[in-house]
Amino acid sequence: MENRIIVKRALISVYEKNGLAEFAKILAGLNIEILSTGGTAAFLQEQGIPVTSVSDVTGFPEILGGRVKTLHPFIHGGILAKRYKSEQMQELQDHNIKPIDMVVVNLYPFEKTVANPDVTLDVALENIDIGGPCMIRAAAKNFKGVAVLTDPTQYARVGEELAANNGSISQELSKALSAAAFTRTMQYDSAISAYMNVGIAVEEMPATLSVNLHKVQDLRYGENPHQQAGFYANTALPAFGIVAAKQLQGKELSYNNILDLNAAVGLIHEFVKPAVVILKHNNPCGAAVDKDIASAFENALKTDPASAYGGIVAANAEIDEQAAEKMGKLFLEVVVAPGFSEQARHIFAAKKNLRLIEWPKDTALFKGYDMKAVSGGFLLQNFDIGFDDSLDYKVVTKRQPTEAELKAMQFGWRVCKWVKSNAVIFVNEKQTLGIGAGQMSRVDSSRFAVQKAANAGLSLQGSVVISDAYFPFRDGVDAAAAAGATAIIQPGGSIRDEEVILAANEREMAMVMTGIRHFRH
Repeated sequence: MENRIIVKRALISVYEKNGLAEFAKILAGLNIEILSTGGTAAFLQEQGIPVTSVSDVTGFPEILGGRVKTLHPFIHGGILAKRYKSEQMQELQDHNIKPIDMVVVNLYPFEKTVANPDVTLDVALENIDIGGPCMIRAAAKNFKGVAVLTDPTQYARVGEELAANNGSISQELSKALSAAAFTRTMQYDSAISAYMNVGIAVEEMPATLSVNLHKVQDLRYGENPHQQAGFYANTALPAFGIVAAKQLQGKELSYNNILDLNAAVGLIHEFVKPAVVILKHNNPCGAAVDKDIASAFENALKTDPASAYGGIVAANAEIDEQAAEKMGKLFLEVVVAPGFSEQARHIFAAKKNLRLIEWPKDTALFKGYDMKAVSGGFLLQNFDIGFDDSLDYKVVTKRQPTEAELKAMQFGWRVCKWVKSNAVIFVNEKQTLGIGAGQMSRVDSSRFAVQKAANAGLSLQGSVVISDAYFPFRDGVDAAAAAGATAIIQPGGSIRDEEVILAANEREMAMVMTGIRHFRH
């Protein structure tokens, strides 16, 4: 059969035995000799499937507790010999080595093992497969003569082709299986590398970075209906973040939902007191802290009730009946919280399309690096998360901020870094009042925030202004003061800082410089 691999002999050595018995019976029914090792051989024998032990082939027992069993020329010679090279086939005969035409291997569950936070190093090391990857790579390299299966989901397709073609498969299928095999060994080694590198000091930005992803789900479309999209998770790390979240009800999350959810939960985890944030198009349109979630939601909504329509609400404590009743009056895409009371679940159940996401407060949010794709490559940076109260903030004006102003600064600084740049927001000590996001100039962001507050009927008298970057000119300070703000917190660092400070002093405002910028593009 031209361009087909005739399978006469198959080696099977698997950890995951799902579907194996059915596949092996197809092989046996086609008079394909099956070689196997240890537990796999015992399993096949229990199923009444004829099997030859690898030890009988090699003439050497499994040793070192099973660590060495297939690493032998009688195995790897049979896999690696090029069928179209007569001299290599002659070598096999000279050494009494029989060809192996199919390799069926899946690996020790290293990824699953290290996903357990209590796993010990010794247990992890024992779950690093050695012989399996060697056989997989050998067979995948020699795919023109050897078929390699690395996943039980492949059994059905290969079994059907074998049965329909007198025990042979096409080289096209074998090549596809080979590609899948190399992908699997790459993922496996990356997971091991990631685990072994934990706690080892490396350069801040690594010289090389391997990222292996597996698809969690297909998405209906991307940002727009004409764009295809999927949701992927990092294979090398235990499930965390949105991947680990639990959806309780509603439609599947969309591409845009996931982006907004990522920002919403990142922001809400900045707070210790009961807090609620409302996001729309990856920007907060309201945030508040209060005595309980219901009150926090009410105040967060006041900032921009029009924009909150169709948004995402995130809370950092359980949503109870009172909070759910308030939220239920508004059309929302997603509500995310550490938990929901039984009464809240009942209220939300009436909105079948509303997505409820349960996300415990202690769940890790961000690991690894913040990556963004650009044409031809990727940008890599650390995540801009957390609030450092120990930073050396500097009061640069004649007037010191009041206690209320300082509390407002701490609240607003947490919110502002999750607002798209240029970002200027007005706050009091427990809620946002006006949010100016994504404008090309800082003064426009200030004006936009003032207009938003006016639209919502919120007074800015005595408010505090937060800017994610320095004010390049004094006009931003003048605009803030004219709106009623009495204090400003900003990074500083402009060549016109003295001019900006002078403007604040003229207005009898308090100004704090943090030395830290929070751009968010």
